[in-house]
Amino acid sequence: MKNKVSTSVILDSRRQLKDGTYPVKLRVTFQRKQKYYPVINDKGEPFAFTESDYDKVRDPKARGSYKEDALSLNSIEKRATDAIEKLPVFSFETFEKRFLSGNSKHDVFGAFRRQIDLLKDEGRAGTASSYECAYRSLSDFASSKTLLFSDVSVDFLKKYEKWMVESGKSLTTVGMYLRALRAIYNDAIASGDAYSELYPFGKREYQIPAGQNIKKALVIDDIEKIFSYEPAHDGEAKARDLFIFSYLCNGINIKDIARLKYSNINGGQITFIRAKTERTSRQNLKPVVVVLTDEAQKIIDRWGIKPKSSDGYVFPILTKGLTPEEELAKVRYATKAINKYIKRIALAVGIDSNVSTYTARHSYSTILKRSGVSIEYISESLGHNNLKTTESYLDSFEDDVKRQYAAHLTAFTKKK
Repeated sequence: MKNKVSTSVILDSRRQLKDGTYPVKLRVTFQRKQKYYPVINDKGEPFAFTESDYDKVRDPKARGSYKEDALSLNSIEKRATDAIEKLPVFSFETFEKRFLSGNSKHDVFGAFRRQIDLLKDEGRAGTASSYECAYRSLSDFASSKTLLFSDVSVDFLKKYEKWMVESGKSLTTVGMYLRALRAIYNDAIASGDAYSELYPFGKREYQIPAGQNIKKALVIDDIEKIFSYEPAHDGEAKARDLFIFSYLCNGINIKDIARLKYSNINGGQITFIRAKTERTSRQNLKPVVVVLTDEAQKIIDRWGIKPKSSDGYVFPILTKGLTPEEELAKVRYATKAINKYIKRIALAVGIDSNVSTYTARHSYSTILKRSGVSIEYISESLGHNNLKTTESYLDSFEDDVKRQYAAHLTAFTKKK
């Protein structure tokens, strides 16, 4: 075959769907690299079968609906082969633009499903999960199996936003779902599946609402209360220590704590690449460098896996050989456990706010700001690529500081 590219339609038994079926994928192999693409029917729905049904579809003597499915799969495989033959030089990117544009062309839901499958195949389980939530929400609102890009108008988006808010979704969630939809729309324009002149997003069109910036940072006195708390059991002790570890180590989040290896620790420092940016900022990856304080080292000594191995994890959250979905599940479980106990600890020490693992990151940046540290340094220590992102993390001043400032306005009354 031209360019030594091979294609085959297979039943992807690596990941079973909730209904017990498996998705059908087009597998493309080039220079020992394989990529899998969803196979979509004429209704814009992905093909999926049980193993026994798939055997019947692929049987040369298939009859009835099995034969119809077989003809459809053969047609799709031939279309993929034809697309490859027409490429002067093969690359997965050029193939995707040519082949995927024929799958449910102009259909938003089909585009969502393809993107979700690609994200899963790339190991980006967290992003795939976020897109799945957005897809299900949009599907529930539209109440149809297909949704054309041309139907996604400014009026449609306003009604969708209103529907989500009335359904109890926060503005943060609304923004997350709509940014996923916008990304899908942008990709569709780039591949020719949507018309740029109908693009509904923008300053003069529909603008995605920004989530409310709720105060999440603690004051230094509250951090001290958590630091000094005497845990009632190991569950509380571990939650407190990992919360403090996050705070002391540049606000590192739980996923990055879970992925830390002893090889990341050297010369009294921890150096790592944030999981959140390792794929989205490949051209400008910024390692986060943490000064390993005595307190942080004690936490590693208490909870770190022993014996130490340079390629081994520091904390007992992840294990080797996990799939992206399994890793995501373990990180979420650890985060849930820490949040459960840290909320109890906060209540016990008299902290009147909703404390979570995310609070440690915001507290780290905000307390540094209030101590006079430059935003440039805070931005670098957080692993941000621009100052605007950092500024969104920096909380407003404490209420007691505001009262002190307000007191200046009426200081003259004290002289009487």
